[in-house]
Amino acid sequence: MFRSFFMSRKWFLWAWIGSVIIVSVTWYKVQVDVQINEWFGTFYDLVQRALTPPPGSVTIEEYWAQLLIFLKIVSLYIVIVVILEFFIKHFIFRWRTAMNDFYMAHWHVVRNIEGASQRVQDDTMRFARIMEGLGVSFMRSMMTLAAFLPVLWGLSEHVTELPWIGPVDHSLVYIAILSAASGTVLLAAVGFKLPGLEFRNQKVEAAYRKELVYGEDYDDRADPPTVIELFANVRKNYFRLFFHYLYFDVARWSYLQVTVLVPLVALGPTIVAGAVTFGLMQQIVRAFERVEGSLQYLVNAWPTIVELISVYKRLRAFEEHIWEHERNGGAPRPMPAE
Repeated sequence: MFRSFFMSRKWFLWAWIGSVIIVSVTWYKVQVDVQINEWFGTFYDLVQRALTPPPGSVTIEEYWAQLLIFLKIVSLYIVIVVILEFFIKHFIFRWRTAMNDFYMAHWHVVRNIEGASQRVQDDTMRFARIMEGLGVSFMRSMMTLAAFLPVLWGLSEHVTELPWIGPVDHSLVYIAILSAASGTVLLAAVGFKLPGLEFRNQKVEAAYRKELVYGEDYDDRADPPTVIELFANVRKNYFRLFFHYLYFDVARWSYLQVTVLVPLVALGPTIVAGAVTFGLMQQIVRAFERVEGSLQYLVNAWPTIVELISVYKRLRAFEEHIWEHERNGGAPRPMPAE
C-alpha cells in the first residue's frame, strides 16, 4: 500500500515532490484562515460600534472597507484551494495506480485468494478514496492546530476566570485539550468493536459476490440454497453492525452537540463582566473551535477510520502472500510501460 508508491523510482516525483506541494499549500491555507480569524475580530468590533448609540459612529465607507479586506484575503485563497483539490485527486489516483501495478505484477501469486479481484479493484479504490479525505484532513488538522494553538494561547489572556473554578492562566487551551481528549476516549471505548465487524462485513460480502460471479458462467453455481445462505451471513453481519453503530452514534452526536457550548460556558464570567468586546469574543470562540476541532480529528473521522482499518487489514493479508512468495525466491511479472 505504501512501498509501491513512496519507495518506487517511477513514482518518486509524484510521491515526494507532490507531498511537499500538498503540505506547503495546505499550510498557506491555514495561514489564510488565521488572517480571517483576525478579520472577524476587527469586523465584529466595528459592528458593535455601529450598533452602539449614538448612530453614525461608523461610516458606510468604513463598513465597505472591511468587507473589501475580506474579499482581498480570500480571492487568491479560492483559486489555490481549487487547484490544490484538483492536484490531490491526481496525486491519490497515481497512488492507486502504483498499488494496482504492484498487485497485478503479483497476480499469478494471489489470483486464487478469496476476493482477489475485489481487493485489487475495489479495495484499492476505497483505500485511495479514504486516503484522499482522511489523510488530507489529518494533515490539515495538525497544521490548523499548529497555527491556532498560539493564537488561542494569547487570546486566553483575556479570559478573567472559569465558571466554578476561578482564574486559570491560558485556560481555554487546557479546556480544548480536555474536551477533545474526553471525546476521543469516549468514542474509542464505545466503538472498539466496529473495525472487526467492518472487516467481517467485507469477508461475507466478498463470499457472496464471488458466488454470484461464478453463477454468471456456470449453471451449477449461485443456486438458491447457496446464495440464500451466503446472503443470510451478509444480513446477520449488517444487523450486528447496525446495532453497534446505534449506540456509537448516540455517544458521538451527543458529544459533538454538547461541545458546541463548551467555549460559551467557559467565557460566561468573562462575557458577563464585560471584559471582552463582541469582536474579541467572536475571535476567541472561532480560535477555540479551530483548536478543539483539530484535536477532535479522531472523533470526527472515527467512522471513516473504521472503514480504513478494515480495508487495510484486507490488503495487508493480501500482501502477506506476496511477501511470502518473494521470500521464497519468487519474482513479480514486469508490467508494460505506460
